[in-house]
Amino acid sequence: MCNDGAVPTETSRTRAMRETRDRILDVALDVLGENPDAGMGDVAAAAGVVRRTVYGHFPSRLDLIRTLTERAVAEMTAVLTGIAASDAAADAAWAAFVTRVWPVAHRYRVLLALRRGEYGDAIHGLLGPVDDLLADLVARGQESHVFARHLPAAALSQTAYGVVFALADSARSHGTPDARAATVTTLLMLGVPEERAVALAPPAGPDL
Repeated sequence: MCNDGAVPTETSRTRAMRETRDRILDVALDVLGENPDAGMGDVAAAAGVVRRTVYGHFPSRLDLIRTLTERAVAEMTAVLTGIAASDAAADAAWAAFVTRVWPVAHRYRVLLALRRGEYGDAIHGLLGPVDDLLADLVARGQESHVFARHLPAAALSQTAYGVVFALADSARSHGTPDARAATVTTLLMLGVPEERAVALAPPAGPDL
């Protein structure tokens, strides 16, 4: 039926299904973060739904993990694309990336563990755009002599990127590192002098 060009409104059933799906995804990040080997039953129990509901949204565990990865890629790509469009120096751009991604880093740290497991190929492929953007940023820094050249841009960016998630995991467990610590640490790894790294870092404070 035509509705005179009006935008179709979301039905209550559709909204409820979307909200359930989003809740499952949020809970899955927490469950898998605690135990990367957790199964669909564990996710269902934590979300307060039956297994059939989880499988109704995600036919397999791989589908669930793929969707989590796609969500992470969308968030981080948006951040990196916005930063790349600016005229900031590479070290300042890296600091902005870490500062902006830090609040969600602990949510997606599990992807590093899953990337090394049975779904490694699928996750690696989905994370490709993020990997490429980070490598481009580090390459730009190397070309402008802001970052060190002891490793190729792709390897150096992945090393520093991985440390952001390792520190986020540590902060989740011990409550010590913050965005400032993650920014300074990774800038030092990239070859930025300590005085400059400290100057680029955000103020200290809990933000996880």
